[in-house]
Amino acid sequence: MKNILAQIRTWKTHIEKYSLAKISFIILGVSSTIWFLIRVIPKPQRAAYPCMRAAAPIMSGFVVYLLTLLGTFAAFKKARQNFQRSHYWLGTLFLLLTIAGFALFLGQRTETLYARNKAEWVITPNNPVGMAKGIYPGRVVWIHDPGVASWDGETGNWWDENITSQAETDKMLSRSLIELTGEKSEKKAWTALFVSFNTKQKRKDLTYRPDQKIAIKINANNTYGHTNSEEINATPQMVLSLLKSLVHEAGVSQQNITVFDASRFITDNIFDKCHTAFPDVIFVDNTGGDGRIKSTYVDNAIPYSVDNGKLATGLASCAVEADYLINMALLKGHIGQGVTLCAKNYYGVTSIYNDWRKNAHNNFDQDREGKPRYMTFVDFLAHPDLGQKTMLFLIDGVYGARLVNGVPAPKWQMAPFNNNWPCSLLASQDPVAIDAVALDLLRSEWPDMPDIAFSDQYLIEAAMADNPPSETSYDPQRSHVKAASLGVMEHWNNANDKLYSRNLGKKTGIELIRKTLVSK
Repeated sequence: MKNILAQIRTWKTHIEKYSLAKISFIILGVSSTIWFLIRVIPKPQRAAYPCMRAAAPIMSGFVVYLLTLLGTFAAFKKARQNFQRSHYWLGTLFLLLTIAGFALFLGQRTETLYARNKAEWVITPNNPVGMAKGIYPGRVVWIHDPGVASWDGETGNWWDENITSQAETDKMLSRSLIELTGEKSEKKAWTALFVSFNTKQKRKDLTYRPDQKIAIKINANNTYGHTNSEEINATPQMVLSLLKSLVHEAGVSQQNITVFDASRFITDNIFDKCHTAFPDVIFVDNTGGDGRIKSTYVDNAIPYSVDNGKLATGLASCAVEADYLINMALLKGHIGQGVTLCAKNYYGVTSIYNDWRKNAHNNFDQDREGKPRYMTFVDFLAHPDLGQKTMLFLIDGVYGARLVNGVPAPKWQMAPFNNNWPCSLLASQDPVAIDAVALDLLRSEWPDMPDIAFSDQYLIEAAMADNPPSETSYDPQRSHVKAASLGVMEHWNNANDKLYSRNLGKKTGIELIRKTLVSK
């Protein structure tokens, strides 16, 4: 009897959800149609406005939905009339059309109809898609420490010891790990991360083994040799903080750690600082020399899900041979795709040239009208030696930047930065969620950034990799195993509150944990 009552309650819940979804869809459909017609009929060029582009797919989905309903009733009426007139063949035909239309009407999911009729994909605030990842699914930790960076933009170098505080980056990294895992110490946080990752990988040994290798992919994109570059690159202090934490807290031997950017150069400001503290840590860059090791590659390790033109297909051996990756990206914009965050940071693992002019950038840029398309970044995140081997995603935002290159600039105006550097570190186990938060920060600070429009398309594709809007079958190794959802994607409610769905009490979406540190 209890089972019967439980089943009845389940049916009741499904019916209530179904009815609410239908009612909401009808209300949205009617209002969107009226709004679109009122705005566009007097002035047709308004159809290109962003608000009209967002309303159009809802309107068109509603119209198709309505036509299905009306068509079903019309077919039923014709069937009845033909049977009354003894026209049995026609009556049977219209009856079959009635049954098919009714089945289609009942089987329609309003969200699917809405999506498939979109000329473009627009993710509205607090409407997550995808499957959240991590110990606390969808959690992104944002550590803000206003005292970490004091560069005035002119005096000295932005990475100088008296300008960027090593003590503060140490605190930021430590706090991010603790908040991400919910543990009480840095050491326990690393244990939790290893257990979480190895459980997902279905490995026999859940904790870290002394013989296992960890590779850290930093972003050294704006480097031209081992000589220091004044342009924005990985913050040396943050790289050292990560090494200190791995060696002293996680218990990883120095010789099992590799810091690399296979496509660029590890400059002296990073190498000298880190090598002095940890002389047995391995550094790999594009040319080697001066204590660095030259990168080698595994050929055709990433053939991509589709024919991707001349895009490099080799992957750095240090990444392929590692047991774990850590992705430490930068918080900055980029011409073409709008932003360069964790997903794009994997480009530097491929066998590209150190001269960017010689490289292919196939399928990096989003469609300029927002239409779904295959995105290379999704293949990076889905690859077993890239995104699926990454146990921790970090975005170094000590100095963020509006553009991809040049010195860090300008200072950030939005709260809580208030005309200062972002002085931030983001951390997550979810590669989609962390890039979504970073994207919200960047586009809220600089809504006129180059190519920022529809820059979230790769995140939508990644979140829905098992059924993406582009209908691409994401299988970067062409192993006939289709990728599952790679994380959760949504936008915050607004730039003032910066709240995501889980912050608002929902059980899905992103959870943003914000902590501000006070410098002593």
